[in-house]
Amino acid sequence: MEQKLIEQLNEWHEVDEHQQIVDSLLAIPEEERDYQSISMLARAYNNLGLYEEALNHFSNIAEAGKLDSLWHYRVGFALYHLQRYKEATQAFSESNQLLPGDPSTEYFLRESTRKANKQQKEELRLAKKKDSIARGDFAAHKSPFSDMSLADFWDDSEYAKSSYQCEPPTDELIDSIEKELGYKLPASYIALMKQHNGGVPKNTCFPTEEPTSWAEDHIAITGIMGIGREKGYALCGDLGSPFMIEEWGYPDIGVVICDCPSAGHDVVMLDYRACGKDGEPEVIHVDQEDDYEITFLADNFEAFIRGLVSEERYDTSEQDKEDALAKVAHGKFSPMLEELCARVTEVEQVERKIRSICTQIVEEKGHFSFHADALSYVMYDVQFWLYTKSYPDTTYDQYVSAYQNIIAFGGEFGQGGYAPGFITDWLERRKKEGRIVQSHGKIHFTDSYKDAVINMLKEA
Repeated sequence: MEQKLIEQLNEWHEVDEHQQIVDSLLAIPEEERDYQSISMLARAYNNLGLYEEALNHFSNIAEAGKLDSLWHYRVGFALYHLQRYKEATQAFSESNQLLPGDPSTEYFLRESTRKANKQQKEELRLAKKKDSIARGDFAAHKSPFSDMSLADFWDDSEYAKSSYQCEPPTDELIDSIEKELGYKLPASYIALMKQHNGGVPKNTCFPTEEPTSWAEDHIAITGIMGIGREKGYALCGDLGSPFMIEEWGYPDIGVVICDCPSAGHDVVMLDYRACGKDGEPEVIHVDQEDDYEITFLADNFEAFIRGLVSEERYDTSEQDKEDALAKVAHGKFSPMLEELCARVTEVEQVERKIRSICTQIVEEKGHFSFHADALSYVMYDVQFWLYTKSYPDTTYDQYVSAYQNIIAFGGEFGQGGYAPGFITDWLERRKKEGRIVQSHGKIHFTDSYKDAVINMLKEA
């Protein structure tokens, strides 16, 4: 492939013009495409989210890619996003063996291994449940919630009434909602809704055995959807189950019954995979932020309701804040952050300045994390300046990959994780504002904004 074309393709890659790459490379006759062109074509399909198409092209150069760490990484990336985690683990493992120490490869290897184990566990659990249903292993029938008082279950705030609570459902309405959803609703759910049709419970947390995007040991819900259409958070309302499945991409395996505090990025669903559309569904948590990862919650809806607990059980905010303040004050910097700070001559005691800003973040939030608030943006700016000062030839993708090693996974002075979307959103915003510019694939602050970041650090 000609060098001029390679440079053009890389420029398109840096500005996310991946369809341009596809169109350009598909214009080359298939028999004239070499290893590099096919690899770049498949990479573009990955970046367009067309992972099956990417894998088809990667398979065409599999023999030549055996000793290429990047080929294995990109194959793993496609498999990971197709939720083929066992195969992804193998691909990232091969990539890591060929090129040890790459942070992005190590991250995906950890995550695909964890998800592969969880996926296998989930498959075994579903298989056992299907066998149990086939054998007819059912508990003796009893009236839903017969020994549970629901008098103090609901928190009837004005918000709950206006957003969730519907009129008591008639049998005709229930039948029409079930037909629209394509699933028979559980008897326990219908019984609860006939008493109080949707709303916000006083207990909004449910314990989990595995960590989720919300917490290490529980999930939280905002409300329970009622049977109806007129309220936004009714089953078939504007923000109900069909909307979450069709617009947000949640798996079409059941019914969304609870929204969560993440504003759409995770939900609680009735899961009909084991029982069929007319059976008794299980209850699961689905995490949109993490490729719709599923976490089992309860055998049935009634068990889920009985298992809800108060958020006060998990309120460790005071101790968490003390621990976070100690971390930002005394925690050892990551090797990368130490290296970057050691090269700073423009700001005296830059390490102390960083700790000061992060202390303000903990005082404000109660924990050490960066999101989309003003102080987090300050720290995104600081990290970017530090990194591009030492590595001026950094590309967009290189920085996104390197970011996690500065503070996010920084050990003692670290957050233990991060959401990549916050970093890319910040980058895109700074580019739109004209504060980050890109030339020949390299990204950096403008001179004026670099000076502003330096002055802000001096004054911290």
